[in-house]
Amino acid sequence: MKYLIICMLILVGVMVGGCTTTTSAPPVITAVPTTVVTTPVTIPVHQPTFSIGDHYLQRSYVFQSENDVFTEQFRVDSPSWAIVFDVLPLNDDLQYCWFSVNVTNLDTMHTETYGYGRENGYDLKHQIPMYNTGPYKLELRGNRVKVDFTAAKRNP
Repeated sequence: MKYLIICMLILVGVMVGGCTTTTSAPPVITAVPTTVVTTPVTIPVHQPTFSIGDHYLQRSYVFQSENDVFTEQFRVDSPSWAIVFDVLPLNDDLQYCWFSVNVTNLDTMHTETYGYGRENGYDLKHQIPMYNTGPYKLELRGNRVKVDFTAAKRNP
C-alpha cells in the first residue's frame, strides 16, 4: 500500500510537471485575407509657359460671396492669345475658396470653363493658350478669392 501511494504521488507529480504529453488535435491555421496596396501613379501635367504681349483685358477682381459675378467683353484680333490668371485665397479654409471663368466665343457660341478650387484643382497660377479670333465674353464667378486676370496676345 505504501508503494502504491508513492507510485501515485510520482504519477501525479509527473503530470503536474508536464512531463507527459497528451494527444490533441493539430493546431488550426486560419487563412487571413491579404490586401494588395497599390500606390497611384501620378503623371505631372506640364502647364504651358509663354510670355504675353499686348493686353485685351487686365483687371483684378475680388469675390467675397458666391453671388459675385463679373462680365467682360472684348475682341481678339490675334489667333495666338492667352488667358492668364493668378488666384489669392482670402480664407484659410480652402474648401470655401473657388473661382471659375466661362470664356465664350460670341461668333461660334462655344464656351470653355477654367478655374481654381472645387473640381478645377488648387493651382494658384494659370496660363491657358487660346487659338481663335473674334468677339469674346467672359463670365467670372468666385468666392473668397482675389484674382488678377489678363487676356493678352502671346509673344512668339
